[in-house]
Amino acid sequence: MKTRIPRDDLADIAGWVARSIPQRPSVPVLAGIKLTCDATTLTAEGFDYEVSTQASVAVGEGGEPGTVLVSARLLAEISKALPNKPVDLTAIGVHLELVCGSARFTLPTMPVEDFPTLPDMPQPVGTIDTALFAQAVTQTAIAASRDETLPMMTGVRIELDGDTMSLLATDRYRLVVRELAWKPEAEGATGQALIPAKTLAEVAKTLAVGSDPITLALSTGTAGEGMIGFEAGGRRMTSRLLDGANYPPVRSLFPDKDKVTATAIIPAGSLAEVVKRVAIVAERTTPVLLTFTPGENALIVEAGGTEEARASEAMPINSYSGEQPITVGFNPQYLLDGLTNLDSHDAVLSMVDPYKPAVITPAGGDGSHRYLIMPIRVSR
Repeated sequence: MKTRIPRDDLADIAGWVARSIPQRPSVPVLAGIKLTCDATTLTAEGFDYEVSTQASVAVGEGGEPGTVLVSARLLAEISKALPNKPVDLTAIGVHLELVCGSARFTLPTMPVEDFPTLPDMPQPVGTIDTALFAQAVTQTAIAASRDETLPMMTGVRIELDGDTMSLLATDRYRLVVRELAWKPEAEGATGQALIPAKTLAEVAKTLAVGSDPITLALSTGTAGEGMIGFEAGGRRMTSRLLDGANYPPVRSLFPDKDKVTATAIIPAGSLAEVVKRVAIVAERTTPVLLTFTPGENALIVEAGGTEEARASEAMPINSYSGEQPITVGFNPQYLLDGLTNLDSHDAVLSMVDPYKPAVITPAGGDGSHRYLIMPIRVSR
């Protein structure tokens, strides 16, 4: 193999593939990135039997086709550090040589024949705007659990219903539902998939950098055997699905509108800043308290750890509709996650009582983005 490629293109595809490769793979070859070159294209591949990544870029003419397998981590770090000049890649025996200006690196190669074959892309089911999808994933993935003992809760559920796509995630303490429009291949398309939140976040971050719409591909089989694929701008990623057969009916957790007794419209950014300040004195499991009073367009935010460390701050709000005063406590980080991902200047906080789930939505929104947060019971 012999080819020349712009430094930025090499760093881009090597870095993207390397991010999906585990730090401690089950077998050594899975730590590798497979580079395949033909007359016009260089393709990079990574695979760990769960997630596969593939990216292709154009290269200069006059090279020699071939395939090598080298350390993904080393190639990504080296290509990122090279000077901004064209990079010559040459396979020499059992090594890959990189020459960029006066810089020269030699990497040992691994047996290409031991590298597993990437799975085929599932059947395409539709396309979605890249920026819209990236925003929806960012707003949703924050609520997925990090507890690997409950795999189902570590995923984001994708539901397809006609021209509406819904993303749902929960860690049992909060829940996000985000609905958005997409373009299905077939009219009346339906389907469900549960994809690891970490993988989906990586897809959104890397595939959404261009203007090309993202193609969604999906195949479902027996429990744990389904696969989802994403493709855009010369890149593709596939992932095995989590078993979501028993995913709970989380939409039922949202309170009925007629049971909401108090609604506050609050500047989201201002509340986030206040919560950050008062939470400095809060211990790990200590909530921040929000107190609303009828007839007052003001909110008091309080937090405390030990008896010696307490904080409170009052701030103006747009309105409060409750007939009774209410004090409700929330995990400060969960509250911040809901406020900072609204994509709206003002947040609407809907409450039933201090002990039932509250819902944060963007002011003036159409109901397509809802963030449910469980309160923390407090005694005063």
